[in-house]
Amino acid sequence: MRTVIHWLAAALLLLGGATAQASMGPTELVRDTADRILGTFKQNREAYQAEPRKLYALVDAVVLPHFDFDRMSRLVLGKYWRQADADQRGRFAHEFQTMLVRTYSKALWEYTDQKIAYLPMRGSETDGDVLVRTEVQQPGGYPIPINYSLYRADNGWKVYDVVIDNISLVTNYRASFANEIRKSGIDGLIANLQQRNHGGK
Repeated sequence: MRTVIHWLAAALLLLGGATAQASMGPTELVRDTADRILGTFKQNREAYQAEPRKLYALVDAVVLPHFDFDRMSRLVLGKYWRQADADQRGRFAHEFQTMLVRTYSKALWEYTDQKIAYLPMRGSETDGDVLVRTEVQQPGGYPIPINYSLYRADNGWKVYDVVIDNISLVTNYRASFANEIRKSGIDGLIANLQQRNHGGK
């Protein structure tokens, strides 16, 4: 399941870049940007393999505009967010963001031209909170449902959770990080994330 999460998450990695995307509807945004990043990756695969940091830079440049990492950080830490001070919140959000960028960069290497089907969206754009539903077609296997939770911000739609085969990214990390916090505190969690990020793990 971990491998599935890695490469399927890559479908959102081009959620940024074009100014016109700010006016797109959520499903159109996901479809357009997924096509763009996968196309960019396939065209430059050898260059990224030779210099992985360029792939990190690509992901960092295109993912940030359409993911709300502050909101994701609050949801992931839950009650521990309220207990953390401003410095801890900032350091956690930075390391969590770095971890996701690196995770999604690695996800691209798992992509082998799987087809993505877009299902009817749930929720209302008028209400400002929607679920973009997709299925990734697996050769010789069942399609895997991938759902993206987005809300309307002042500058466009923002992703705040990804649910893959009924497993929420936010919920999954919340449980994992809560265990680490209980063992070593918030500062311990941040230190562990920093070590993983800079250790290339």
